[in-house]
Formats: sequence, structure tokens, C-alpha cells
Amino acid sequence: MNKNKLILRTRFIERASHWFMVICFFMVALSGLSWFFPSLNWLNGVFGTPQLARILHPFLGTVVFLLLMFLFVRFVKHNLPERQDAIWFRNLKTVLSGDHSQPLQIGKYNAGQKILFWGIMGLISLLLLSGVVIWRPWFAQYFSIPLIRIALLTHALAGISLMLLIIGHAYLAFWVKGSIRGMVTGYVSRSWARSHHDRWYQQISKSEKK
Repeated sequence: MNKNKLILRTRFIERASHWFMVICFFMVALSGLSWFFPSLNWLNGVFGTPQLARILHPFLGTVVFLLLMFLFVRFVKHNLPERQDAIWFRNLKTVLSGDHSQPLQIGKYNAGQKILFWGIMGLISLLLLSGVVIWRPWFAQYFSIPLIRIALLTHALAGISLMLLIIGHAYLAFWVKGSIRGMVTGYVSRSWARSHHDRWYQQISKSEKK
């Protein structure tokens, strides 16, 4: 790998946290689906037994939350709304068609990625709060039955919504060629950066010349 032709996009600690979170989320999601859809009850075997799944599900869910909060701290400054995001929205049809011929003034993350970022962070926070309310035997006894019922519904809906967002995130990562390599190796090509994140590429180029 000739790193002179590549740009570091994601550091190792961020990539390691991301992929460990993916593994934990996959296991938590499967066990959650097994309870939400009776026909998928066999999925709770991901933990070995249904009893073990009920014990480990909230603990691994907490791990997912903590890892996402770590990534939040690392990435939040790149996902704040900016005036240039309006350019991306105005040219959404062009973006979806794969046409990158005109500059869109995109920073390290585009407006769509920012929406996904805040959606994921909001849903995982909602999952944690509702999960604490229904977490037996540790916390549920401190809450009323009506509140637990509301928390159960909230937890299920937030969980399904987060799974859909993650599926969309994964689909777009495969759709935009070069994105997966960036999260595996940490590096992207200069042409990729120039095409998909032109303003970020310009910022990197300027810093390299100093």
C-alpha cells in the first residue's frame, strides 16, 4: 500500500471501536428480534440459550452505548450542521446518481451522513434510557408497571428504528466504493476524497503543504 497516494480518514482506535461495536450490536439486535417477532425466537441462540440471552442482552447493549458515546466524542465536531450542507441537499438527485462532477463543498461527512449520525446517537440514548427502566432484576422494581409498559414499547420501536438506520448505513457504505476500505484500513485514495468530500480534501491538502 503506497500511503503517499492515500489519506488517513479514520484512526485505528476509531476503527477498532467501530468494528467491536458492530459485533456487539449484531448480537444484541438478533436477540432483540427474537423477542419482538415470535417466529424468530430461534435467534436468541446467538448467546447459547434463551436464558443467557436475557442476561447478556442488556450488558452488551450498554457496551454498544458506551462505544457509540466514545465515537460521538471523536466525530461530533465533524457532524455539526454547516451552511454548506444546503448545497448537498439541493443536489441530492445528482449525488444519488453518482455524478460528482460539480463541487458540493462537502466536509469530512456529508449532510446525509450527519443526519444518520444524529439519528443513531439519539436512538441509542433512547434505548439506554428505556432499557434501564425494563432491566430486571436491577432497575425495573423502582418503576411503576405503566411506566415499564411504555418503556417496553419505546425500547422495541427505537430498537427496530436503529436496526433500519444501521442497515441503511451499511448499504450506503457498500454502495459508495472505497468507503469500506476506509473503515478497514483507515485510508482512502486522494481521488475518492476529492470526489466525495471535496472541501475536506482541500483542507487536508492545505495542511500538508504547511
